[in-house]
Amino acid sequence: MPLGNAALTWLALAILVATVVAALLLMGRSDAAWPRRRGLKNQRGIGQMAGVLEGIRVLDFGRYIAGPFCGTMLGDLGAEVIRIEKLDGSEDRWVTPVAEGGEGAMFLQMGRNKLGLTLNPMKPAGQEIVRKLVAVSDVVIANLPYEDLKRMGIDYDTISAINPRIILATNSTFGSEGPYATRVGFDTIGQAMSGAMHLSGDGKVPTRANAPFVDFSSALLSTVGVLAALMDRAKSGKGQKVETALLRTAINITNSHLIEQAALQLNRIATLNRGFTAGPSDSYKCKDGWIYAMTIGQPLFMRWCKLMDDEGLAKDPRFKDDLARGDNGEALSAIMQKWCDTRTVKEALAELEANRIPAGPVYTPQQALDDPHVKAAEFFHHMDYPGMAKPAPVLQEPVKLSRTPLSIRRRAPKLGEHTDQILEELGYEAAAIERLRAERVV
Repeated sequence: MPLGNAALTWLALAILVATVVAALLLMGRSDAAWPRRRGLKNQRGIGQMAGVLEGIRVLDFGRYIAGPFCGTMLGDLGAEVIRIEKLDGSEDRWVTPVAEGGEGAMFLQMGRNKLGLTLNPMKPAGQEIVRKLVAVSDVVIANLPYEDLKRMGIDYDTISAINPRIILATNSTFGSEGPYATRVGFDTIGQAMSGAMHLSGDGKVPTRANAPFVDFSSALLSTVGVLAALMDRAKSGKGQKVETALLRTAINITNSHLIEQAALQLNRIATLNRGFTAGPSDSYKCKDGWIYAMTIGQPLFMRWCKLMDDEGLAKDPRFKDDLARGDNGEALSAIMQKWCDTRTVKEALAELEANRIPAGPVYTPQQALDDPHVKAAEFFHHMDYPGMAKPAPVLQEPVKLSRTPLSIRRRAPKLGEHTDQILEELGYEAAAIERLRAERVV
């Protein structure tokens, strides 16, 4: 299987793991073990059920994806999540702007189900606000270098001294140990240093995946860690630090390739979209577009040979098993490409499906939005946002729970939208809030 598809498979598996852990929470949680706290404001709409994590408060200092999407998942599960950002807006708010105010597509996705607080935690008054929030919260999320956490007063030693039940979820590029611990980076650094880029592309130019699968997978692993820490806290009464790192996540995804290299020293190079260990497994051009089709295992290959009207291929020693078919995948891809040359995408997919051979169209982003299955299964929550000409299609439920479903209860916040509300809940009076604003603390 080529790495781009492997990455998507690992992302699906990570979501599955998060689902399993959430299900365990449902089975193992007792009302006594999970104290309920009055939230800043009831976020549930009429007819919406309580989420699994209702009563859990999360402080999200995260930026971009690896931290914020963990907060998004916890929010979807019912937690009250407060996004804490710079006074003029943190950088990730403005990536790929789609709204009149400059808010970006990524922020609209990451910011759902979150309250918005602007804060300068480097000023003494800002640090006091952080301490008050930590005292009444359950989880702190921060994907920043650990030295920065110390300067902001949100490292684990500091916040656990304030609230021993607090859980700190951190993510960095390389983790807190080792010679690279203080280096910074993004998703693609994980792709590059895990072997993923080397194994993707044409074998000449290492190629990154545009979809930031390392960031999202790290966020999902953080979510699993936070849920496990909450389960442990229900028994022990103590919080703990949950740590993920982009490189660790990326190596988790490429680990089978690294095991193969360590054992066999094959020194594989990229083969574009063709699979390494099975075939035919590749992208193919039809008369009006592209498809991806793959066969793994002897039964699938036998069905493919029949579809190609050449059952003798199954007796060819080059194609005796999956590994041999992977080694000789170029020949199989040529046969499949000739078959696709005479068919439209619709025709090719219909015949492949009739023979139960996994295949799908290669979509543009617009085609993904327009897909009839995506529409019929209601993948998207169409979220209104100020300054948007039309609602943003935000994925409805990354994980489906049958009895306590995830929900989108509020849109992403405007900059500082809930600052006054949050400070009032902490006991600040209107005059004090105005002083904090005048001093550029909030």
